[in-house]
Amino acid sequence: MKQLMKKTTLWISGILLTLPLSGISAEAEKQQLKLGFVKLTDMAPLAVALEQGYFDDEGLSVQLEAQPNWKVLQDRVLDGQLDAAHMLAGQVLASQAGMTGTEKLQTALVLDLHGNACTLSSQIWQQLSAKSTPQIPLDAKALQSIPTQLKFGMVFPVSSHNYELRYWLAAGGLHPGFYAPKTGDNSGQLDADVLISVVPPPQMPAALESGTVAGFCVGEPWNQQAAARKLGVPVISNSDIRGFMAEKVLGVNSRWAAKHPVTHLKLVKALIRAGAWLDEQDNKNRSEAAQMISAAHYVGADAAIIKRSMTGQFEFAPGDIRKAPDFNVFFRHHATYPFYSDAIWYLTQMRRWGQLSEAKADSWYQATAKAAFDTVLYQQAAKALITEGKFSSTDFPDFTKETGIKAPERYKFADNKAFDANKPNQYLLQFDIGYKD
Repeated sequence: MKQLMKKTTLWISGILLTLPLSGISAEAEKQQLKLGFVKLTDMAPLAVALEQGYFDDEGLSVQLEAQPNWKVLQDRVLDGQLDAAHMLAGQVLASQAGMTGTEKLQTALVLDLHGNACTLSSQIWQQLSAKSTPQIPLDAKALQSIPTQLKFGMVFPVSSHNYELRYWLAAGGLHPGFYAPKTGDNSGQLDADVLISVVPPPQMPAALESGTVAGFCVGEPWNQQAAARKLGVPVISNSDIRGFMAEKVLGVNSRWAAKHPVTHLKLVKALIRAGAWLDEQDNKNRSEAAQMISAAHYVGADAAIIKRSMTGQFEFAPGDIRKAPDFNVFFRHHATYPFYSDAIWYLTQMRRWGQLSEAKADSWYQATAKAAFDTVLYQQAAKALITEGKFSSTDFPDFTKETGIKAPERYKFADNKAFDANKPNQYLLQFDIGYKD
């Protein structure tokens, strides 16, 4: 028997909607969904939402499909082959900035914070160790003592890994190179002291073993796999490069979001629940999750390797195992909320390294962030979960006061620079290496 339902009215992607907050939920416009992911630990919320039945609870029949790399994943969301995907935050923002053509991407959910690290080959580590005792987290300045031009791998030009690697290197006085799209040079190696190129995440350890790269920045479990195989030494995690900022997101095509607002809402609800399950009671479910995603159709890596970082510890140099309870964050610290300020930071890095070939006004950064990160849909999903009794209001930001902009002190950077998202151009002026407007 149908119950009376509380309803709310809101605008999503230009459409006026009246959606239920409790009782019998509105039916999804599309119930059979295909979601893409890349084989990384932080795809875990998708697997958990499927295996724990959270998608089922929302009336969604979901198929998860691994993609070979971020470019294929992005293209398949843009052309409609995938309904949504575990996606790089930078991909959504690059799309809204006009870097992927006329189709636009957006997100209403952050899947995780942190989760990456920079790893050096064992040979480079030995060279550094022969000169002194390297300290971890490693200051990239130490790499200036290496006589050869180093080559590094990262996963995609607009990935967090690219910006983290560049940030770390530049903080140590090493120029990571510029992009020059107006001249057709999209290598990112203009004026570079260190050469950076794309390597798909699962291929990182093999690239290190073959000598193709001397180091890389990638998500788990590939840093810990390199360490376990003694191919490389993780020297800094991304939480020490730029802490408490969006990593992966649930990316959707903006046209898809406009056509399927209820479906989108239900996806976000299920994945919020998955993130909370992963973080609850001091990560008590992480061992189970590591075993879950070790399956070949998910990440396809040894569960023991996945557990290294997922369960709150991380190995850097051989035997240097440290507690890292926030190495991956899926829900706490309001991890799932799509803060505009996180989006603005990514956009500043696109400008810093020349992917955005022209200066932009502060107002452009604000508008682009708001087009990419949909806080309205997120808040609607959160309020529905609260009304259903699955969460309390204290589990989420105070939506009556939330502006989407984090205070500068809530971020952490390797060079101790302050980031005020309200003044992105002023932020860019602080750096010795990078474009200034």
